Amino acid sequence: MESIKIRKKKMLVKLRKNETSENLIKRFIRKVKKEKIIDEYRERQYYKKPSELRREEHFRRLAVIEKQKRKKKLERDE
Repeated sequence: MESIKIRKKKMLVKLRKNETSENLIKRFIRKVKKEKIIDEYRERQYYKKPSELRREEHFRRLAVIEKQKRKKKLERDE
């Protein structure tokens, strides 16, 4: 069974010397994207049955395998 990771992180972005508020916001957005906070929020927004999670993971793995096969085939053709 898949365990749920709960991350408790404070997103703290302090205003640097001579930095505009626009740059501060851009830095904050980049930091949030890097930590994948919004993705995690959207994922947890609705309950997914364990069978759904397993099914999604299965198809995600299949996609990775197919991508690797295509990449190998391209390398052989060149």
